Amino acid sequence: MNVYDKAHELARAIKDSSEVTDISAAMKLVDADPEGKAMLESFRQNQAEMQQRMMSGEMPAQEEMEKMEKLFEVLNLNLGIRRLFDAERRLSVVIEDVNKIITESLQELYGELG
Repeated sequence: MNVYDKAHELARAIKDSSEVTDISAAMKLVDADPEGKAMLESFRQNQAEMQQRMMSGEMPAQEEMEKMEKLFEVLNLNLGIRRLFDAERRLSVVIEDVNKIITESLQELYGELG
């Protein structure tokens, strides 16, 4: 059994999953709404900048966190964006589950070393 072949097979299965199909459909809805799309892009840019700062040890101000939470709530009022967030969350769960399965399969190996 070739691990890399299985990894590519898994990648294709994820790409063909209903979660990815739902993300694509939601993205089309978002793309059809220029104002919503712009708000989403701005939110994601701010989110990435905040995460970058947090990774470097800088905690954002409470006001900034509250502003992001409120913007997230506003974005969720948009049907396409809400569908996108939901589909992305479901895909994230799938990826976390796959990671957990792989990690658990190696626990016995590492348990024997300790």
